[in-house]
Amino acid sequence: MLNTLIVGASGYAGAELVSYVNRHPHMTITALTVSAQSNDAGKLISDLHPQLKGVVDLPLQPMSDISEFTDGVDVVFLATAHEVSHDLAPQFLAAGCVVFDLSGAFRVNDAAFYEKYYGFTHQHPDLLDKAVYGLAEWSADKLKDADLVAVPGCYPTAAQLSLKPLIDAGLLDLNQWPVINATSGVSGAGRKAAIANSFCEVSLQPYGVFNHRHHPEITTHLGAEVIFTPHLGSFPRGILETITCRLKPGVTQDQVADVFTQAYASKPLVRLYDKGLPALKNVVGLPFCDIGFAVQGEHLIVVAAEDNLLKGAAAQAMQCANIRFGYAETQSLI
Repeated sequence: MLNTLIVGASGYAGAELVSYVNRHPHMTITALTVSAQSNDAGKLISDLHPQLKGVVDLPLQPMSDISEFTDGVDVVFLATAHEVSHDLAPQFLAAGCVVFDLSGAFRVNDAAFYEKYYGFTHQHPDLLDKAVYGLAEWSADKLKDADLVAVPGCYPTAAQLSLKPLIDAGLLDLNQWPVINATSGVSGAGRKAAIANSFCEVSLQPYGVFNHRHHPEITTHLGAEVIFTPHLGSFPRGILETITCRLKPGVTQDQVADVFTQAYASKPLVRLYDKGLPALKNVVGLPFCDIGFAVQGEHLIVVAAEDNLLKGAAAQAMQCANIRFGYAETQSLI
């Protein structure tokens, strides 16, 4: 049984992790923590997230010194802000824990990336070298030996799952950069209240044009340039990405279908569409990324849908943990 600590458990992704760990037959929750300054400290997780009432009624303990929580702990999930994960991950690793970080603190092995896009100077270049990028369908071999897993961002997960098979197979004319139009629900902004993500204030609008921190994460791990435009939608959760690409001359719809099938036929959390295209309602509350596509001449449109809190965060973190410890990928997820 893996003793498991969830740090930042009060947030939306944290609460989803609580549910997954609680029903995992090989994991047990040792504690749920929040920062010592959090207004949620001392409250029950089930008071903040009533879907857990009678299921997990544990308190959110304030954490200022990690040594109070590491005794006997095997696994730590960090559902924390980037700069917090940056400081905590090395401490948990030193305590002998395997760390799954849902923030962006270790996703890109380039210290300059963090100064430009995250606003802090990265102090752990050795851990940037060591961290495994946990795009689960493509990282299984590396995950099996990982002590620090950087769980991909929500937008990059859907974008890379859609594009990586096509790029690796050489089907795309990358002189025309793939254009990713992506829309997320407001839960992607986190649980902390702000006017910009207040439900009554949100309209469908783009943001972070040409400077969103997920853009360089996508291009770094794809090894290809893209145009990425995120949008905030007036719905609670889910991501839909419509990706426009150009195929190389002579590439057929059947070839595209074959490449997706070869990539994901044995991957239980990616669902491919033979006809029709994915919709948000098909994935909200579920751990899948759904992918469909359409071809006309040399033009290819790929559509991907996922729950930003699940396949885009908590479910992928658990999927990575399952791979790391040799359990079925879908354990506790389905």
